[in-house]
Amino acid sequence: MEKYFKIGEISRLYHIGVDSLRYYEEIGIISPKRAESGYRLYSVNDIWRLNVIRDLRELGFSMTRIKQYLDYHNTESTLALLQEEQDAIHAKMQTLMQLQANVEHRMQTIRSAQQRPLGQVFLEEYPDRHYFSIPQGYSDEHEMDVLIKQLVNIDPEHFYVIGNNQIGTVISLQEATTQGRVKYQSVFLIDENGESCLPAGKYLSVRYRGAYSQCPEQIHQLLGYAREHQLTPSGNFLEILWIDNHTTSDIHEQITELQVLVE
Repeated sequence: MEKYFKIGEISRLYHIGVDSLRYYEEIGIISPKRAESGYRLYSVNDIWRLNVIRDLRELGFSMTRIKQYLDYHNTESTLALLQEEQDAIHAKMQTLMQLQANVEHRMQTIRSAQQRPLGQVFLEEYPDRHYFSIPQGYSDEHEMDVLIKQLVNIDPEHFYVIGNNQIGTVISLQEATTQGRVKYQSVFLIDENGESCLPAGKYLSVRYRGAYSQCPEQIHQLLGYAREHQLTPSGNFLEILWIDNHTTSDIHEQITELQVLVE
């Protein structure tokens, strides 16, 4: 005698909501019988169909494609479906490998930030660096955070905030040198597809730990080093966020780098 299961039993067995089971019935992908009491009764054949639905949905198959297969299938169509499954699995594996590499890179970025000397000025050579930018000034960290999130939203599948040392802000060189104050002009995200470009050349840089309020002092240090070594700043200051409030809520762990192109 064939065994039947009630809708609640099927829902618990497959972790499928009752509404989903009713939807599958509505589109004709499963056809439970009805008991005299009106309860839906699911057969072994319905369970087989639910197994197929579950496996294919996990791989991203549409309900239309699943129904097409379940309505009529033979050896050839099964082989074709299995090939589609294999392709979908391969694509998912590639995505996971990319995600793994991305996470590993971000972890290394944070560790690198922790290892480099702080408060020490370096003169470093950089190639052209393309970037996306939002040319909008701001006055506090909340406004900066909103602008950075707008930048990340340019390509949310590939851009990220945590562990990204390619995000920063632009500080006016003129304001810093003539008035001794920090004026934030824009935010940027360095990416090879960016429309704008930071020119190649030698950059003075210094990293510091703690609050952004130290920025004027660090700018003063860079300008002093430039004068002492007969270097002329020729671009605005870049403030690059290595470890910020997205990575740690402890301000004493946050690390920021200042860079300025010199001649």
